[in-house]
Amino acid sequence: MNKLRVAVLQFASTLNVEENLDTCLRMLAKGAEVKPNLMVMPEFCNALSWYENQEHAWQLALDLDGEFLNAIAKSAKKFNSYVVINVSLRRTYPDITVTSCLFSPEGELLVTADKQTLMGHENDFFVRASTESPVIATKYGKLGIFPCRDGVTFETPRSLALRGAQLFCDSLNSFAIDEASLHVPARAPENKVFLAAANKVGPLIPEEILSDVAQATNIPEKFLMGAGESQIVDPNGKVLAKAPANTEAVVYADIDLSLANSKRRPDGTDLFANRRPELYQQIAADAAQVDCSGGANTVDVSLFQGVDTADSDELIYGENQIEQVVKYVKSQAAKLIVLPELFFAKNAQVGNIKTAESLSQQAITSIADALNKEQVIATSIVIEETLVAVLISQEGILFSQPLLHFCQRHGWSNHGAELRTFDSPLGRIALLTGDDASYPEIVKVAALKGVHILVCPIDIQEPWEAQYGLLSRAAENRICVVSSSRTKHFDDVEYAGVIATLERDFTILTPWQERKFDGYINNPLVTQQVSHSTLATIHPHAATNKLMSANTDLLAHRPWQPTATLVKALEAENTEIGLSHYG
Repeated sequence: MNKLRVAVLQFASTLNVEENLDTCLRMLAKGAEVKPNLMVMPEFCNALSWYENQEHAWQLALDLDGEFLNAIAKSAKKFNSYVVINVSLRRTYPDITVTSCLFSPEGELLVTADKQTLMGHENDFFVRASTESPVIATKYGKLGIFPCRDGVTFETPRSLALRGAQLFCDSLNSFAIDEASLHVPARAPENKVFLAAANKVGPLIPEEILSDVAQATNIPEKFLMGAGESQIVDPNGKVLAKAPANTEAVVYADIDLSLANSKRRPDGTDLFANRRPELYQQIAADAAQVDCSGGANTVDVSLFQGVDTADSDELIYGENQIEQVVKYVKSQAAKLIVLPELFFAKNAQVGNIKTAESLSQQAITSIADALNKEQVIATSIVIEETLVAVLISQEGILFSQPLLHFCQRHGWSNHGAELRTFDSPLGRIALLTGDDASYPEIVKVAALKGVHILVCPIDIQEPWEAQYGLLSRAAENRICVVSSSRTKHFDDVEYAGVIATLERDFTILTPWQERKFDGYINNPLVTQQVSHSTLATIHPHAATNKLMSANTDLLAHRPWQPTATLVKALEAENTEIGLSHYG
């Protein structure tokens, strides 16, 4: 039984626990009208997360076997539906956790999952999980439950998906507009699972002090509200249902969890089987000492696709593309120019490896001669039967990065043994080609190595890469991402690469110089690649600031302890494909 109807419930809460219980029960009854098999509720359903002190937080928190959650259990049974709810829970005094609970249609508490990454002032009142969240088997399939901040970065959802979760249930308490537009939907397609996210609306702090808090924080009152836009997303990144931004709502969708079982790309590449945990070990280590210093304040960058020709001969086609690139480089002042993957190969496919290697050498020589002393150009070429991303200067190849993960369309290629970085006047650079940027683990490793600019000469295979994937890599790691691809059409919509740079004003509740608070916390500034030439300016030095809020550093405070699944191989039956390529 993989098919089910899932509903997300969107509503407001107050500091009154009894009042909030009434709201929860009313919304469950409202949700039950669409006859769902699963209902997902927001974070902090018992009370607003606004406390005078630890004792106040303790008073508002719940007991696991108390009246509030018992009433939720009875509603789950009454409406014959699984229910996910998030509340603050009393543990051993004075410890409190932010906990998601799953109740069965029989009214049984099946499992709890504590929040792994606390946000801002939550660190003052709560303790976070020290172990990985569980995956729960239900009669419809396997669920993974987590709240809000745990879905802003990839670690917690990825761990759940690797252990078999087919549906993420995400409970939110967020005023960030970019949570619904980027962070939440990104978690579904990068893991090829379904996602149901329920957010709050209404004030996220007590109404009577709303004006004072807005004045003290320089955050307008309208941005101290739950941002709504609760949604259900499919494994390809398609939004199946979405609530409005500022009103109470129930939205639902009918889904088939069996569609989350395949992790294959259109070319047949399995994104889970071809992970390489031996490359990701840094993820499970303390990152408090990461050196992110350096990086230029601004860098002008350019993406160039070339102009496709009708020449069928592999050699002639490649020589024409090289000639176009040389002309373009001579006309450009940008310091960093990025070409698509295998720019000289038709459809980014290698026919004859020897021809590809010959064209690669010709490209290196011709491009190097065209560059001025301050310019570098990035692409991927073929060297010794390996797809290699390269950075080319006047002197030739300045830096190289072999393909790291097997992908079916480049099944002929060997693979590199590590992620390399390069210190340049622009900042610290990492290069990824093929499908490597589709693996969030390796981009996190790049961030942990202090990278300011991730350069990706790629060939887009799925819409989510441009819609969410590359942007999420920039946002959750606070690094600039510069990617170039041939234009692809999916459902009559064009997709290609992106230039994603960073807002220099970032940390919440600190003075901002260049912008007023606009509801976006961690959304990159995006320039979508268009045909022929795309220009933009990036801010590599902004990557030195990883502090989202007080005690919320994207690297130092990430959930690095409960990450065992991310740095170990899957069970043998799931890794046969991957093992055959890496030995």
